[in-house]
Amino acid sequence: MATILIIDDEKGIRSLLREVLEKEGHQVVEANNGRTGLELFRQTPADLVIMDILMPVKDGMEATWQLTHEFPDVRIIAMTAGRGDTNFLDVAKLFGAHRVLEKPFKMEDMLEAVHAALRKK
Repeated sequence: MATILIIDDEKGIRSLLREVLEKEGHQVVEANNGRTGLELFRQTPADLVIMDILMPVKDGMEATWQLTHEFPDVRIIAMTAGRGDTNFLDVAKLFGAHRVLEKPFKMEDMLEAVHAALRKK
């Protein structure tokens, strides 16, 4: 099926998504921060990126912006549990994310977002 890069600093989220997506037949690659995720994508572009917004080293906003500028056809699903004055998910959309999800999310919502993003390829 598809290769999906999961970029999230929470190992539990990465593991859960890996398990579910591999059961769907996808190949999954993981990174624990935006810098590592960018390096992995540059080496071997994935069909889809699922990225947390708030991470150490290089956050998801900066990584989303860089990916969409270097690879205009990249598909990104952004997610975050962050709240505050700035609506992180709206900004992620402005930076090029195709879909956004607020944590905690329902797995069926994530799968629907994944299927929709992959149909657009």
